[in-house]
Amino acid sequence: MITLRDKIRGCIAGSWVGSAMGAAVEGWQPERIQETYGFLAELKSYKHYVSYTDWQRPPGTTEDGIERQKLMNTAVIRKQDRISADDLVRVWVDVLDPARMVFKQEPFDRSLLEMARAGVPPRELGRLWPFNNVVSMARASHTLGIINAGDPAGAAADVYDVGLVYAAETTFALRWAALYDAALAEALRPGATVASVLDTAREYAAYRSQKGTPYGGYDRIQEEVERALEIAGRHSDPMAMRDEFYTLYSGGDYFVYGQAQANEIVAKGLAIFTAAQGDVRTAVLSAVNYGRDTDCLAAVAGGLSGALSGAQPLEAAWIEQVNAATKADPYTNSNLDIDETTDGLHRAVVARLARQRATLARMEAAPEGYLS
Repeated sequence: MITLRDKIRGCIAGSWVGSAMGAAVEGWQPERIQETYGFLAELKSYKHYVSYTDWQRPPGTTEDGIERQKLMNTAVIRKQDRISADDLVRVWVDVLDPARMVFKQEPFDRSLLEMARAGVPPRELGRLWPFNNVVSMARASHTLGIINAGDPAGAAADVYDVGLVYAAETTFALRWAALYDAALAEALRPGATVASVLDTAREYAAYRSQKGTPYGGYDRIQEEVERALEIAGRHSDPMAMRDEFYTLYSGGDYFVYGQAQANEIVAKGLAIFTAAQGDVRTAVLSAVNYGRDTDCLAAVAGGLSGALSGAQPLEAAWIEQVNAATKADPYTNSNLDIDETTDGLHRAVVARLARQRATLARMEAAPEGYLS
């Protein structure tokens, strides 16, 4: 039996290993990955932000997306419950140091912190964010699916509160994050299957939809999800559909974060999850070798698959290396490793469920007729 803790560990390990492995080839075309590594299946050292820091990151070092996830993890572990935008920004102000952030986070992360410190309300920060369809929220918000384990509606709702620090309420980025975290919450349910996770993704693809407006009778997010799942339904090997997805998503390099759009990453992540049948090892390795925004894609596909399958399919050496790199990382906002993070989040989920049971017991103890 896969336990709830196993599933949480699978989600965290899948997203962190995927992030660290994919970061070494982020932005590469598939042909370059193949020419350089054949099929990349190990953690490599890499550099990011070479324009203003030349830090050579040891193998297993995660990147900016996991830094955002870690901030949400810290907020949930501290609160032992669902979090709000206010809870998250309090953690920002408490733990982030702009001088260290330059090594691990994007310039816009530092800008958001400075605006928060200047008194901009947390839910107004996303209105000042210029990248409305970037995958930043969907690829980092696994935490919201975890704390809402078994409750897709709660996960989607939390995206539209916590996510307002990264995007305005009307953006497509939040809709993609909502459907992803709802699917992740379903994956953590006992008895969840690949089919039930995909049914949840389809259901929440319509979350906050204004169907037919302004796209003339169809909803582009629902349509894009269905297209991705149709492609996946024709393949049992995720790598066999790589070229078809590359044809669909091969532009965007001409604008900032052009390879990191939420629709591309989440749609491909769902397809890889489907073709891999929720196996986290297959999902991570496939995503890493897809090209383009490999670290985000691997975090999305790996996190969702790990939430269903647990961490057991992953190489133990990968987890050990990521844990060692996390402990040694001088610039991360949290040195808690995969297992320590798992334990903290697991305690939070169990505590939340205990409060829910206590509330239900109090209501069910009401006098006869009270609830009528």
